[in-house]
Amino acid sequence: MFRGAQWNVTKVIWGRFWDPLLAKDVDGILQRRMDEVIDGEYQNYKAKDGAFVREHFFNSPELKAMVADLSDDEIWKLNRGGHDPYKVYAAYHEAVNHKEQPTVILAKTIKGYGTGAGEAKNTAHNTKKVDVESLKLFRDRFDIPVKDSELENLPFFKPEPNSAEARYLSERRTALGGFVPQRRAKSFNIPTPALDTLKAILDGSGDREISTTMAFVRILAQLVKDKEIGSRIVPIIPDEARTFGMEGMFRQLGIYSSVGQLYEPVDKDQVMFYKEDKKGQILEEGINEAGAMSSFIAAGTSYSSHNQPMLPFYIFYSMFGFQRIGDLAWAAGDSRTRGFLIGGTAGRTTLNGEGLQHEDGHSHILAGTIPNCRTFDPTYGYELAVIIQDGMKKMTEEQQDVFYYITVMNESYQQPAMPAGVEEGIIKGMYLLEEDTREAAHHVQLMGSGTILREVREAAKILREQFNVGADVWSVTSFNELRRDGLAVERTNRLHPGQKPKLSYVEECLNGRKGPVIASTDYMKLFAEQIRQWVPSKEFKVLGTDGFGRSDSRKKLRHFFEVDRHFVVLAALEALADRGDIEPKVVSEAIAKFGINPEKRNPLDC
Repeated sequence: MFRGAQWNVTKVIWGRFWDPLLAKDVDGILQRRMDEVIDGEYQNYKAKDGAFVREHFFNSPELKAMVADLSDDEIWKLNRGGHDPYKVYAAYHEAVNHKEQPTVILAKTIKGYGTGAGEAKNTAHNTKKVDVESLKLFRDRFDIPVKDSELENLPFFKPEPNSAEARYLSERRTALGGFVPQRRAKSFNIPTPALDTLKAILDGSGDREISTTMAFVRILAQLVKDKEIGSRIVPIIPDEARTFGMEGMFRQLGIYSSVGQLYEPVDKDQVMFYKEDKKGQILEEGINEAGAMSSFIAAGTSYSSHNQPMLPFYIFYSMFGFQRIGDLAWAAGDSRTRGFLIGGTAGRTTLNGEGLQHEDGHSHILAGTIPNCRTFDPTYGYELAVIIQDGMKKMTEEQQDVFYYITVMNESYQQPAMPAGVEEGIIKGMYLLEEDTREAAHHVQLMGSGTILREVREAAKILREQFNVGADVWSVTSFNELRRDGLAVERTNRLHPGQKPKLSYVEECLNGRKGPVIASTDYMKLFAEQIRQWVPSKEFKVLGTDGFGRSDSRKKLRHFFEVDRHFVVLAALEALADRGDIEPKVVSEAIAKFGINPEKRNPLDC
């Protein structure tokens, strides 16, 4: 594989004690035997002894004759290349002096090498104690000057200060910058563009319908023009630039290529053709999520590695994110990466018709497992703008060790202007979008996020107009952030029992509000269930998209998953019936009114 990628490959398989035998192998029978033995057998040989190797590896008259003059101990000492310092040195020397290609050294080694009784054995990884006999074998193998009488105390051995070993270790540590490895935790900060910079997004789209994906592209196009941070933004696209509407940046920024444009692009006759450039700013990774995520980590840790703060924006199909590159996402958190992950075509019902591979109902749940990943599921362009601007401030100005996961949709609708005073609520995770102040027989609190918030708003209209039920509508930009806040408050109260208990942000918002609470999202029910313990109302209903679903339209898919406006109304009426505010027959009448089949398939029944 490495040679196929044009690397120089050096294999260090056999130690130098094999060299005399290989020199005698004029007919190649030893090499053929080496090639036919599988890894499990090689492990077995080193778990036994020299007599076992003589019998089972040198298993023909010709091979046995080849080692007839060797004792069992000498056969046992036939070593692997990865444990032969002469061979390893030779391989490293070759790698250092090889020109024009990277070199990979593939070294064969033995599990538990030098550990005595544990060598080449399938011992448990949680073995805690080393027996004295193994210590003796280890000591003798590596010629460590420790007496038998001292082994019981597990002594440390430190070479004398003027010994060759000590001098070598000191020289290497000095060359590496000191004895205690350090990473740069802070770089110089970059001023954040003011929120007004994104006024065109904050003012809404008027009568025009656009998706939040397109709103994101407009935000990014504006930010790259900023004189302070613009040149430090790294747009990363795995494959779907045109799907996300980002092709306009090809001409504006160029696609980075170390060799420039070497061919005539097929779309050269278009205004926004595929333009590669040595000075290009976009990283176009092809269909390679792992490579794109690695680029994200490299750019997002550049503040530490190179003292150059960069701000990557990696946009991808949300379904192809955390579940495909989960280990790399965790590594991004562990390495204190800073940047924005943008999950496009998000939600389980927004990209119908392309199969289950695109139906994302759980990326936020997966993202929520990473402690320093802040996640948001905005519905409107102004929410997106506020979140991105605040994230930039936290990461490049305040230099907090966080990164963001934000989902955007491909569903087009009118983007409203930002209401006054909602910025703080957007960042904290929820804010009151519609307050119903009219007189009504009953009242409910409706919560929604992402694309389903629009269904929630339609459900509020139906409740008011057809059932005389008032409905406040809350836009929840992040159930994960609400949970994070709730857990932090809970911990503070636990550790300060004598003080007045603090309230979670969910409690602050909902305390004193009338009626049960219904939460609806385009994600699994678990997503909104995370805040249940902080919801003041006993009646808390959660709608979500658990299960698989295949439909030819968003409308039908939302009906299948039972998250459309009619099911939101149904959940609200059910909650009112649960508390005795209305008769159960009202719920039955609503089911009939909306044409819902009570025996329809459960979405979880695959």
